[in-house]
Formats: sequence, structure tokens, C-alpha cells
Amino acid sequence: MRARRFALRLSSQRDRPPFSRQKPEFQSQYCIAAFRCCGNAAKVFTLDDLARTIAARADAGAESSYTASLLAKGPPRCAKKFGEEAVELAIAAVAQDEAAVRAEAADVLYHLLVLLQSRGVALADVMEELQRRTAQSGLAEKASRRA
Repeated sequence: MRARRFALRLSSQRDRPPFSRQKPEFQSQYCIAAFRCCGNAAKVFTLDDLARTIAARADAGAESSYTASLLAKGPPRCAKKFGEEAVELAIAAVAQDEAAVRAEAADVLYHLLVLLQSRGVALADVMEELQRRTAQSGLAEKASRRA
């Protein structure tokens, strides 16, 4: 069986994230866990889930939520933290420490979504941009940015 990425089948249309309302069976865009195809969709934690959690915590008090405290410091602080985590991921990758790579990659994803939240950029907008770019080869996409 080939490994395929898919997200949880949600029980009602109302509970579906906006990106999956047109495709009720499954949606793989935001999936960060791979499962063997077996006909049974298991609960999958997605980047969309994380983005919703971050958005919910944005309204919490800075004294009770790390996410809220970062967001209260504004986009420059969120960007700095994201950069720090990206450097830590690069160091872990060079050191060939797989456990550290997984941990730092999780930190990078979290801090990226916090940074997006701080700038008011929706994850769906980023995913649309990625989808647009994958419609052509990477070389053609890069050349189009220079033009």
C-alpha cells in the first residue's frame, strides 16, 4: 500500500474547515501526518488545527498564554522568534540528529503560524500561493518572479 496523506472526515459540513467544504471525503493540503491507505480515516492533527488553536489563544491574556504573549509583542518579535527556530532547525539538520530535527521543525511550524497570525495572513492564503506555484515547474516559477 502506498502511504497517502489525508485528514479526518468531519461529521458535519459546519465543522469542516473552509478549505475542505467542497471536498467532503478528505483533504490533504494541510495534513502533517501520513497514514497507510486502509479505508479508515483517523484523527489527524493538521496545520489548520494548529492555526485555529493559535487564533483562539491570541485572545487569551498574555500572562496565561505563551502564544498571546508573543502576539502582544508584535510582528517584529514573532519574526525574530521564527528566525531563531529556523536556525535551530538548520543546525539540527546539519548535525543529523533526527529527533532534534523533528522537534525543531515543529517549533518552526508553530512560530511560522504565530508570525502569520501577527501579520493577519491566513494559512489558507499561503496554501493558495503554494498551489499556484506548483502548477508550474520550480524553475519556471522562479523565472516568472524575475520578470
